[in-house]
Amino acid sequence: MKLAPIAALLMLAGLATPVLADGHAETAPAKLSLDTPIEVLLANPAAKAVVFAHLPGIDEHPAYGQFKGMSLVELKPWSQGMITDATLENIAEGLASLG
Repeated sequence: MKLAPIAALLMLAGLATPVLADGHAETAPAKLSLDTPIEVLLANPAAKAVVFAHLPGIDEHPAYGQFKGMSLVELKPWSQGMITDATLENIAEGLASLG
């Protein structure tokens, strides 16, 4: 069977995943960075404060629905100079300080 090796790998992967007492798998919180989608950053209150300190009201931009799935790095070339290297450096430092 060709599926047997794949099934075995999936079972091993399941065994290697820590399981909490309530039966749910433990997942490490994702580290937030400039490569994190903007909507994910803004969903985290601490990260949102960092982003808003440098790009206030980014979520009110008329095209937010079109770029919210992009990262700040991806959005920079399309920002018409509103997102600079310095802006990204400052946001990166702020995100790194969150832990």
